[in-house]
Amino acid sequence: MDKYNVRIEHEPSMGSSSWVVEMEKTIGVIDPAVEMARWKRHSIYLVPERIKNLHNSKAYRPELVSLGPFHHGEPDLLPMEEHKRRAVVHLVKRSRKPLRQFVAAVAEVTQQLQDAYKDLGDEWRGPDNSERFVELMVTDGCFLLEAMRMDALQGKVHEDYAPNDPVFSQYGYLYLWLYIQSDMLVMENQLPLLLLHRLLLVLDHERYQNAREISKLVLDSLCPWRRHMVDTNPLGLHPLDILHQSLTHDDHQDRKGSKAYVMPPAMEIHEAGIIFKVSDTDNLLDVHFEHGVLSMPAVRVDEGTEKRFLNLMAFERLHPAAGNDVTAYVIFMDNMISSAKDVALLRSKMIIESGLGSDEAVAKLLNNTLNKGGVMSPSSRLHDVQRQVNAHCMKSWNRWRANFIQTYLRNPWVFISLVATVILLVATLLQTFYTVAPFYKLTS
Repeated sequence: MDKYNVRIEHEPSMGSSSWVVEMEKTIGVIDPAVEMARWKRHSIYLVPERIKNLHNSKAYRPELVSLGPFHHGEPDLLPMEEHKRRAVVHLVKRSRKPLRQFVAAVAEVTQQLQDAYKDLGDEWRGPDNSERFVELMVTDGCFLLEAMRMDALQGKVHEDYAPNDPVFSQYGYLYLWLYIQSDMLVMENQLPLLLLHRLLLVLDHERYQNAREISKLVLDSLCPWRRHMVDTNPLGLHPLDILHQSLTHDDHQDRKGSKAYVMPPAMEIHEAGIIFKVSDTDNLLDVHFEHGVLSMPAVRVDEGTEKRFLNLMAFERLHPAAGNDVTAYVIFMDNMISSAKDVALLRSKMIIESGLGSDEAVAKLLNNTLNKGGVMSPSSRLHDVQRQVNAHCMKSWNRWRANFIQTYLRNPWVFISLVATVILLVATLLQTFYTVAPFYKLTS
C-alpha cells in the first residue's frame, strides 16, 4: 500500500452528532448586533478568583451591608437586614404613597434588573422567584436612598427617626456612613441606577424625571473629596460606574496604537528640569506635558484608596465598555513612583495628598498593591505623555541646565557665592589684562 495514500475506511458520520447540528444552527443565525445587545445587558459582575488572588481579596466584598443578590444572606452582613426593612417603612411613610406603588414600579423592569447581574443565580430567576427578587430590589434600593439622604443631611434626620437610632441618626452618620459609602463601590455589591430611578420617580415624579438628578445624587454621596463635580451620562449603570465616569470623562478621541514607554520616576523627571503642576480638574486623564511642565490632577491617597481603585479596575476588566483609563492612570503613577522620595516630591507639589501616615505606605500601595496584572491600552493618551517626558529627559542640555539651576540657583547663599566667584574671576582676568597690556605696547 502506498504510504502516502492512506484511506480511512470507517469515517464517522459527523452529521448525526447533536453537537454538530446545534452548532450549525448557531452559525446560521449568528449576528454581531444581537451579540452586542446580549453583552450590553450585563453591568454587575462577580470578580473572578484570578483577579482576587492578585490583590487583597477583602477589597472585593462588602464589610457592613449587602446591596443586591450576590452577597445577600451572608452571616456577617445579616445584622443590617433589620435596618433595611426599617428604611423601607420610613421612606414609604414619609412619601405618603402606598408600598404597592413602589413595588409595581420596580416589578415593571424586573427583567432589565435581572439582566444587569451577570451570572445571577437561579434562586433569583424565573416566575417562582421574581417576586423574591423584586422584594430584594425594593428593600435594598430604599435602604440606599435613606442612607444617602442621611449623608446629605449629615445625620440630622431626627424628624423621621429616633435621635438614638443605631443607623439613621447623627450616630450612624459618624460611625457607619463611611462603611456604607465604601460598600457602595464594591463591584459585586452594586444596585442598578435604573432601580433607584424607578423608586425616586414614585417619591417625586417631577424632580427625578431628569435622570441626571439621580447621577448627581449618587456622585454627591460618593465623592465628597472631589474638588470639581462634573456631569455624567443621563443615567449611569450603577454607583461604581458613576464614579468611573466622573474620574475619566471627556476623553473620546480615537488614537492609534502607541509604542509602550516606561517613564522615569518623579525625582529623575525633576532633576531633568521638568516642573510639576496641579491640573485644573480631578479628571485622571487631565495629564499633559507642554514646554517642560507636567500637569497632573491632585489625588488623595487614604485608607479607602485601595478598595476604590481595585474595584474601578475590576469594572474595567470585566465590562468591555468601561475602557482602560483608571488602569492606565494607576500604571502611569506606578512608573512615576519608585520610592518614598518620589512620593515626597509629588506631595510637595500638591499632586498627592496623603492620608496614610507615611510616604513609604503610599509608594508601597502604588508599587506593590494596585498595579498587579494591569495593562495600559495601546491607545491610551498617557503613552504619548510618557514618550514626551522621556524625550525631554534624554536631552543632555536639559539635564545640564536643571543640574545647574538646582545646584547654584536654589540656595541663595550658594548663588551669592557663585556670583562672588564669577566677579573675582572677572576681576582677576581684568587685572591680568591691564598688567600685561602695557608690556605688549612697549615691545611693539
